[in-house]
Amino acid sequence: MRLLLLEDDTTLGEALRDFLSSEGHVVDWFGSLAEAKTLEQEAFDLLLVDWNLPDGAGTDWITSMRRRGNTTPAIILTARDRLGDRIRGLDSGADDYMVKPFAPEELAARVRAMGRRLSGVSSHLRRFGNVDIDLTARAIQVDGKPVQVTAREWALIEALVLRSGRIVSKSDLEALVSGFEGENMSNALEVHVSHLRRKLGKDLIETVRGMGYRIPA
Repeated sequence: MRLLLLEDDTTLGEALRDFLSSEGHVVDWFGSLAEAKTLEQEAFDLLLVDWNLPDGAGTDWITSMRRRGNTTPAIILTARDRLGDRIRGLDSGADDYMVKPFAPEELAARVRAMGRRLSGVSSHLRRFGNVDIDLTARAIQVDGKPVQVTAREWALIEALVLRSGRIVSKSDLEALVSGFEGENMSNALEVHVSHLRRKLGKDLIETVRGMGYRIPA
C-alpha cells in the first residue's frame, strides 16, 4: 500500500517510515500541512496523520479533505488520550485513532485492516481463478504452489487487488507502487506487468486501452 505519513517528530517519523517500509509498504513521509496540501491530488491508499503539526491541526486537514470529496482512509496518530479528543478526532473524518506511544506492530495491523476495507472484503485471502493472494502474508500461490515475486511486483499486484474490478490508471499505479523516492516507473510499469503475467497467468491483469489496468472483482 502507498501511505502518506504526516508526522513532525523526526525520530518517530523515521522509525515509522522504516518499519512500515519493511512491511512492504511505500511510505511518503512529510512533517507539515503545507507539504501535505501539495499532495492532495496524489494517489494514496491510507493517510497516517499526526494531530499537532507545526502549521496546524491534522484533524482540520482531514475535515477539509472530506469536504472536497477525498475519501482516502485516515488514521490519527496523537498523544491526546481523552475521550473527548477521540470523539473529535473521529468526527473530523478520520477512520481510526491511535494514542502515542504505540507499538509499530499494532499500527501495521491497523494498516492491514484498512487495506481489507479498501478492497471491500473482510478476508485477507483473495482468490482469482487458480491464483491465491494473501495480503497479510504477502504471499501468492498458483495452483497451490508458491510463486516468488519482487517487492515492486508485489506492490503492483497489491494495488490492483485492493481495487479489484476497477480500472487503475497508469499514473496512479506508478505513484502507488513507487511513491516519490522510488524508481522512475514510466518505463518499468509495463515490464513489471509483463513479469507478473508470466508468473500468474496472462489473463489475470487486464489492459484497458488508453485507461490503465484492472483485475477481476
